[in-house]
Amino acid sequence: MLLVVTYSRGARTTLRNVCRNHESTVVRGLGRAALFEETELGAFLALRLRAKHGDDVQIERTRPFNEFDAVPESVREAAEAYEGREARSTPYAKFAVGTDHPDPDTMRDADL
Repeated sequence: MLLVVTYSRGARTTLRNVCRNHESTVVRGLGRAALFEETELGAFLALRLRAKHGDDVQIERTRPFNEFDAVPESVREAAEAYEGREARSTPYAKFAVGTDHPDPDTMRDADL
């Protein structure tokens, strides 16, 4: 997919119009950003936005996130456990103390 992010009012307006007129190419509109299908038309629309608005438009190529392939099991389990916690106000760092769950500082420095 192609992620198109806009940084000006004019670019957002053009993006909104493009999304409205090319619904079959837009995977998801996100207000200031949109995901386009990775097709020649998607690339054309993204490049047209950048040609019109210059640096006010950023285009990135993305790929779907497969959590089972990219994320260690310990991190997935920690996310599930944290969301199932009893006290909703407990921050994760405090929640992880004394458990097998990774601490936030370790996760912060670990690349996927």
